[in-house]
Amino acid sequence: MFRIGSVEIAHPFTLAALSGHSDAPMRRLCRRHGAAYAVNEVVLDRCVTHEGAWQKRLLAVPADDHPIGGQLMGSDPADFGPAADRLVRLGYDVIDINFGCPVEKVLKRCRGGYLLGEPQTALAIVRAVLAAVGGRAPVTVKLRRGLDDSAESRRRFDRVLDGALEAGVAAVTLHARTVAQRYTGAADWRFLAEMRRRVGPRTLIGSGDLLTAEACLAMLRETGVDGVAIARGAIGNPWIFAACRALADGRPAPPPPSLAEQRAALAAQLAGLLELYRGRPPVRMLWRSGLSYSRWHPTPKKVRAAIVAVRSPFEFERMLDEWYGPAHTGEARADAADGDKPKVNVRSPNIRPGASFSVG
Repeated sequence: MFRIGSVEIAHPFTLAALSGHSDAPMRRLCRRHGAAYAVNEVVLDRCVTHEGAWQKRLLAVPADDHPIGGQLMGSDPADFGPAADRLVRLGYDVIDINFGCPVEKVLKRCRGGYLLGEPQTALAIVRAVLAAVGGRAPVTVKLRRGLDDSAESRRRFDRVLDGALEAGVAAVTLHARTVAQRYTGAADWRFLAEMRRRVGPRTLIGSGDLLTAEACLAMLRETGVDGVAIARGAIGNPWIFAACRALADGRPAPPPPSLAEQRAALAAQLAGLLELYRGRPPVRMLWRSGLSYSRWHPTPKKVRAAIVAVRSPFEFERMLDEWYGPAHTGEARADAADGDKPKVNVRSPNIRPGASFSVG
């Protein structure tokens, strides 16, 4: 167990903010499999304060979705205060500020990781959020270990980190890559260990290269961080949280998900999307949900083709009946031989770095 300010987190394994993924259906499914804390997908500060159906849908917090963090991103300190205030009023338990997103279009708009090179602006944002929240919820920051590996980048990172801690943030989530690295190369866990000593009694959550349950346990052991924020490792793989908890308890990790377990997860995703979009989820959301799980299927290439042929929730259900029924149980991965052999299990999901999502 660890704490983010006044918020108690039951164990170290948490779901990171994932643009386009960590919506209510995914968060609730990950919680069902053991996630102790989850962060909503990042939202622009200005979007939060605009009333509309999209904002209500994106920002809604179900009663069974706690503790939850709301992550904000932007460039103008004046916009962050009102946005943070609204998230608290909507029921978010923690307010998180994104200073880590490495996506090019975000950087060009002077948001996310760009602000690690602008300590004065970054700290003005931190102070604005703390003032607006007024102690009603703890405030945290999401960082990368600098813009790049230069000495000047490190100096600016230090100013942001030290200034945020002095201002009163309750916790820091640190991705152990630079902004320039994006999702390539190895995350520098030695940097996390160094920051663990520097942050002192304040909560530090680690991120980077957490694609397996073993990696999550190794990060805790090798760096001393209080928790881990699982990002890419959780996409299409809510079972990673159960595997983490089993290993932490000294038990064997569970086997890869059965076809019935895969179907149950996809059916839960569909039910969540129907609820979130009032019965009319966009087709691209159906595709995204299905494709993220397809690597577990006995015939992944064939099931991917069936998923992208889906055009409605009814067709998605029909696809589940056809491809996740008893007929495919125990089926050999016959289509994997043609350059598509999946090298995955519940502790090693096969997710391509740099895919079309942002994890900050």
